[in-house]
Amino acid sequence: MTDGPGAPGPAAPLLIACALGIEQFALRSGRGRAGTASGPVTVLRTGMGPRAAETAVARALGQYRAPGTAVLASGFCAGLVPGMHPGDLVVADETRDSGDPTVCTGPGLLAEALAREVPGRAVHTGPLTGSDHVVRGHERAGLRATGAIAVDMESAATLRTALRSGPRPVAAVRVVVDAPEHELVRIGTIRGGISAFRVLRAVLPAFYEWHRSLLLPRR
Repeated sequence: MTDGPGAPGPAAPLLIACALGIEQFALRSGRGRAGTASGPVTVLRTGMGPRAAETAVARALGQYRAPGTAVLASGFCAGLVPGMHPGDLVVADETRDSGDPTVCTGPGLLAEALAREVPGRAVHTGPLTGSDHVVRGHERAGLRATGAIAVDMESAATLRTALRSGPRPVAAVRVVVDAPEHELVRIGTIRGGISAFRVLRAVLPAFYEWHRSLLLPRR
């Protein structure tokens, strides 16, 4: 695994984009048990917010010069559905922001792979919406009313930018770090953050399985 764009190999590369250093550390520190990737893999730290994600992903894909590079947005998110807990997994079937939704590639495959790799953790599949700020309280309920199941600041911008650079598989997997009944501002939620970190460390094998499945010949 590399920490920046590498030279294209015989298989299409996989670019995993996350916003924060702690997310990048979790993903990179889990690589020892991640199995074998089917091509070059980059864990890219984009910085926080949609504009930072757009800039970093566009630059990285320009350096790859490899058509079809798969892009997967990952990291933490805020859950919107009552009953969610820190450490739950969210697999986007689409990402949403101010423009048209971006349909994700193979969310069912990802959800199944994650259920195998992180047994005992709930895996939720549905729309992942974007925001340019941290969402709390009544605003969280408003986003839930749109049908979204979780919110983060970078996934929608990451996938939209990736497809703007050319056709490719795109996906988003997030780990819930806070939820309606478990907001981070409350005392005792540090434990929830630790739980989310541990789950994020465990997801790479599922990402690799998803990526391999994209390379299999279609009948």
